[in-house]
Amino acid sequence: MQLLEISDLVVDHDPGTRERLPVRRGDVVARLTAAGDRSGARIAAGLACDDAGHLDPLAVDRRLVAVHTELQRLSEELRLGDRIAELLGPLLAVIRAAGSADGPLRVVDVGCGLGYLVRWLAASGVLGPDVDLVGVDFNAALVREAERLARAEGLPCRFVRGDAFALDEPATVYVSTGVLHHFRGSDLDAFFAAQATRGTAAFCHFDIAATGLAPIGAWVFHRARMRDPLGRHDGVMSARRAHDDDTLLTAAAHADGLVPLMYEPRGRSNPFCTTLRPVIGVRPELLSPLRAALGPGPSGRLVGRADAEAAVRREASAGGGAG
Repeated sequence: MQLLEISDLVVDHDPGTRERLPVRRGDVVARLTAAGDRSGARIAAGLACDDAGHLDPLAVDRRLVAVHTELQRLSEELRLGDRIAELLGPLLAVIRAAGSADGPLRVVDVGCGLGYLVRWLAASGVLGPDVDLVGVDFNAALVREAERLARAEGLPCRFVRGDAFALDEPATVYVSTGVLHHFRGSDLDAFFAAQATRGTAAFCHFDIAATGLAPIGAWVFHRARMRDPLGRHDGVMSARRAHDDDTLLTAAAHADGLVPLMYEPRGRSNPFCTTLRPVIGVRPELLSPLRAALGPGPSGRLVGRADAEAAVRREASAGGGAG
């Protein structure tokens, strides 16, 4: 059975111009039906459309904003901001010490949605005043809502509609939450390859841990916390589509010049407690300083493939080369 999320099917853009394209409701229903997802097909069949059968873009946008607003509860309850800051803080500290950034330190959130992570980091100030916080998403409605929330909260951050890897200003660190499982096969490889730019020192992408309990936990949470059937459906599908550690590390190796590592890999984590965990990439000269900054406990949870671990050992024996 092909696993599809409704939210991935109801919005389409021209890859060149990024202009929004019309989507036929019947096509969405047909794809879900062909995938054996009768529940998803029923939800899609209830979406508003015009006389020609095209989905109403305003109704779709309202629905997606509502679903993402409900999803923010998950980020809050999992203390996602704190967890990311625990890694980004030491990471940015070693980048500062090494002088590895070209220009200002810039953290770019890929597929930011309503910008919860960027807004949380801006509100907490935990990364320091010298960090430019930018959220990027293709969905114009989500970006507009993120901008509105940031203005209402008076936060020093900004949001951009477009391709996070085609910004005029390079990112020092790319981050994301709940994005990786949307990419499959060569698209996942390309996602990481796009981050191998001159100005990028690291990436840190949090996604659902691919454990046997993940779909059950997702079902329980979404039934208890979310009212929208579309959000409930996609939340469980997200957990079922999560990539295993080897898939992520193999894909992350396509980011040339950055060593891929998994934080809290499946073999070293408690499946009852681990919901999200990141795949991380850093420049080789930053590995030893990063491990030192994390400390012996957290550093021991940072594990890579055999070739990545060899790079870690070589860098450690050379004294780190950057501090």
